[in-house]
Amino acid sequence: MSIQRIILVMLLFFFSEGTLFYWLLPDNLVGRVVPHFVLAFVLLAGMYRGRHSALLLGFFFGLLHDIAFYGRIIGLDSFTFALVGYLCGLLLEGRRSTLLMALTMIAFFTFLYETIIHYIYRVFKLTTLSYEWAIFHHILPSLFLQLLFALLMYVPARRWFEGSLKKKKEDEEE
Repeated sequence: MSIQRIILVMLLFFFSEGTLFYWLLPDNLVGRVVPHFVLAFVLLAGMYRGRHSALLLGFFFGLLHDIAFYGRIIGLDSFTFALVGYLCGLLLEGRRSTLLMALTMIAFFTFLYETIIHYIYRVFKLTTLSYEWAIFHHILPSLFLQLLFALLMYVPARRWFEGSLKKKKEDEEE
């Protein structure tokens, strides 16, 4: 799949994060579970497309998150999406990843993303919640949602990203 189609799929996930998802979520989980489907897709891009693609996709979709969801600090999501996407791509550069490795990397980097956001909010005194409270009431429920989404999207995303890389390599050879 071409990068333009991948961006359209990511836009679809972006719109579902803010609209459709909250209609399907029970009322008692609305404040606790925050979907980051685009982040999971950026991490998959880092694994299968490369660190530079993940960096660019993370930056632009993170900036879109900052603008659309009115983050308290503009640019924080774009920085952290790009950072964790780049690190994921750097860590798995040139390696084939299995399903278990992909889920582990998505879990680790999603946890890292949430931790960075929490501590930057603590530095600027935008939150007074303890890190332990945030882990159990916000980070872990969101992390399980991310893993479920990544499990559902693993096979299609891998085919899309690897297919776009094969097409790119064939074009370069000609």
